This record gives sequence, structure tokens and C-alpha cells, in this order.
Amino acid sequence: MIIKVENVSKIIRGNSVIEHISMEFTSGKVFGFRGINGSGKTMLMRLIAGLIYPTKGQITVDNKILGRDINFPENMGLLIENPTFLDNYSGFANLKLLSSIQDKIDDKQIRRTLERVGLEPDSKKKYKKYSLGMKQKLGIAAAVLEKPELLILDEPANALDEEGVERLKKIVQEEKERGALIILSCHDAYLLEEMSDVIYLLQDGKLLK
Repeated sequence: MIIKVENVSKIIRGNSVIEHISMEFTSGKVFGFRGINGSGKTMLMRLIAGLIYPTKGQITVDNKILGRDINFPENMGLLIENPTFLDNYSGFANLKLLSSIQDKIDDKQIRRTLERVGLEPDSKKKYKKYSLGMKQKLGIAAAVLEKPELLILDEPANALDEEGVERLKKIVQEEKERGALIILSCHDAYLLEEMSDVIYLLQDGKLLK
């Protein structure tokens, strides 16, 4: 998979939130976004995911233009901002419901994914009783569940304890080795460097380097 962001700008309610950004992403690598809140990291991820479209410029996924040829990148796993699931369902039941949309994986894969992030597959605890860390883990599990070609993780280390962060690092490495294209952001500069092959620095909607 090759994703190209070509001279992309985004204006929302008269404010320029992304300005003339160009970059390229390829499979089998981890690309990190670094920058303070409001720098444009999440907005750029939304653009790449097809959740919003550029005001100017274009984004192509394997030469298909987002918003014209395709609505979203095909085969994508996504975690942007706070994950939300059904309150009265367990973690397993939530993932089971999600997986039923495409019906590509079985219960064994769901259980394995929950174990990867550090959640107990047989737990009956409802999502509304989850801690912030558990909610984040379930969000990561949902993103990697169907072995996507493109994995976008916005601040995946949020609310994770030390063990959770170690699991996250292992998952990112495993997904990279599987051949996925991974784009992630992280407030912790050291952790971002540990996980990323390439880091893009953003400030005020502009690409610095």
C-alpha cells in the first residue's frame, strides 16, 4: 500500500487547520506524528482515514483518490480520540458485534486479540464498568482485530499503564512485521521514537520536518 498526501490543506469554519502538507507512506513501516495539541496530528489522521476530505490538494491510496474514487482506504483499522463501545456489552461481545459486519474472523481470533492487549476474553464485565485504560485497550483491539493493511492509532498510549505500553509496543512491531502500514501519534517523544521508523513534526497545521 502506498498513500500519498499531495499539497493538502483543510479549512474548517474559516480556519486553516492543515496547510500545504505533502508526505508519502508505504507498507511495512511505522510513521509517527509529533506535535503539541492543536498541531494538526488528529486532523491529518482524519484526512488520511477519509473521515473528512481536503479543501485543497488530494490524498491517494494506491493511486485511488479519496473522496472521488473511494470513500475510505480499504482494509483499515482506526483508533482516533476516545474509543466508544456499547455500555452494556462485554469487551468480547462488542468485538463480536464489530466483526459481524464483515464476518472475516472467528471467535478464536477475537479472543486472541483481547489477550494481545491484556484484556480477559471470558470476562463478563460490561464496558460501562471499564477503567480508562481498559477502554483504551479495547479500542486498540478493535483497530487491529481484522489484520488491517492500514492501521491509524491516535495517541494509543493514553491511559495505559507500563504493562499496557509494553504490549502496545509489541503489537505495533508485530503489525509492522506483518506488513501493515502504521501511522501513529504519541505525546511521549521517547516512546514515539521507539516505535517509529519515520517521524513527522507538525506545528500549527504545517509540516516542519
